[in-house]
Amino acid sequence: MKSVSVSIPVLILALLPMTGQAQNLSGNINIQGSSTVQPISNKAKELFNGVHPKVNISVGGEGTGNGFKALASGECDISGASRPIKSTELAKVNAAGIKFVEVPVAYDGLTIVVNPKNDFIKSLTVDQLKKIFREDFAAKTWKDVDPSWPSEKISLYIPGSASGTFDYFKEVIGKKDGKTLRSDEQVQDSEDDKMLVTGVKGEKYAMGFFGYSYYDANRNGLRAVPIVNPKSGKAVTPSIETIKSGEYAPFSRPLFVYVNTKSYEKLEVEEYVLYMFDNLPKIVEAAGYVPLPEAVVAAAQDNVDASNTGTHFVDEKGEKRSGALESVFVPENRAGQ
Repeated sequence: MKSVSVSIPVLILALLPMTGQAQNLSGNINIQGSSTVQPISNKAKELFNGVHPKVNISVGGEGTGNGFKALASGECDISGASRPIKSTELAKVNAAGIKFVEVPVAYDGLTIVVNPKNDFIKSLTVDQLKKIFREDFAAKTWKDVDPSWPSEKISLYIPGSASGTFDYFKEVIGKKDGKTLRSDEQVQDSEDDKMLVTGVKGEKYAMGFFGYSYYDANRNGLRAVPIVNPKSGKAVTPSIETIKSGEYAPFSRPLFVYVNTKSYEKLEVEEYVLYMFDNLPKIVEAAGYVPLPEAVVAAAQDNVDASNTGTHFVDEKGEKRSGALESVFVPENRAGQ
């Protein structure tokens, strides 16, 4: 009995500093990168600050490419990305001596949108998207894409070239042929998705693309175009259900955050990342995205807990790995730093 009466007060005294430390947590967290991932980071910030109001969290959305530049320079603690890191970006991060943990956080559906007054586009094939968006086709009017459509000038609103959304779209419609997206006078680009939304809303014959979350938040002023699944031949409208099932192909994609391991040594960053994992489904759904399979989340958390650095999407030779997230994001594919 004596040992018990002594150990309980000791245990309480040991826990009190930790509790006080958690309640009085302060500091700064700098999150940069993808505008598509930004709503997830904003929601995580909102909920985390409800528990730790003294932590100042800055969330930017300058694009995936710029986020990786900020990671390489040590400017940010966490970088959001709407695609995996590229071999060229990895080389710059490694050269700077920065180590990171790669964390998938959600699924998103890249959404092609038109003005609600557009009543002639019922669905689009990948080949039609090539005619509209690629530099080698660069259709001038809608009639150039389909003879039954009006001979009205096409107006496009697309993400800037530093955006992971730009990269992903370019990969889908141009990688096989080595082509990129058009950049002529009929194209307006911006790293700010809100500018793209405003542009399409304001023009009857406009078209644009961005993440599903931005469409979902502005669906009253936009219309999502069903995309013909290349395998099934079925026109599929983006939704939480079709993105999760994979029916919305080829534009379903995973989203990531990359955590600087040096930053993770700061208590406020560690607590933020742990909080994010503990509440990830709630955060993702509240931000309008699709939760990941539990196995993928568990694998990501294992990497964070063990400080397993590096990427699963570039092999030891610098070659890109492709495929379903569940098959690529496995321990044997992680190229450590």
